[in-house]
Amino acid sequence: MKTQYFTATSLDGFLATEDDSLDWLFTLGSLEESSYPAFIAQVGALAMGSSTYEWMLRNADAVRAETGSAWPYTQPAWVFSSRRLPGIDGADIRFVQGDVRPVHAAMRLAAGTKNLWVVGGGDLAGQFYDAGLLDELILQVGSITLGRGKPLFPRRLPSTALRLLDAQPLGTGMVELRYAVNRTGDAAGLDRE
Repeated sequence: MKTQYFTATSLDGFLATEDDSLDWLFTLGSLEESSYPAFIAQVGALAMGSSTYEWMLRNADAVRAETGSAWPYTQPAWVFSSRRLPGIDGADIRFVQGDVRPVHAAMRLAAGTKNLWVVGGGDLAGQFYDAGLLDELILQVGSITLGRGKPLFPRRLPSTALRLLDAQPLGTGMVELRYAVNRTGDAAGLDRE
């Protein structure tokens, strides 16, 4: 079981524009033509921040057009928010706040032998990293720059923090990079492949 941060990012390291738009992403390709279908089949639970969740609520029609459903996940989802947010009928959503460690433990129980997905945003993924709970980053990097926006991973990482496992082109507009997170004392991350 791995805890993975799978996301798309602009070439200059932004997940979304300053006003949380992902319109730039939809022009670069289709989920079905990426590694996403194989990835999501191995996910047993997911976590997301309130901005990501609220984007999904605001863009339910676009999500439905891309995935076939306004809430495309059958897995239980933990949404981190300090505000009260509306639920979605039929979705297994658990609203939480605070430390990611007890939530990660609950996610592991729910996921069984499957992986955990930190959907976004970048700061939430950083909190899982800070707690020593993040195993992989899977980044689909688009051939576009945004100039500014919501950062991919607002943390400073030393050059030894990540180890490139794989790089695959996705059509002519994206590349997927897969990194293992190296933790101090774990033989350069070699035990988590």
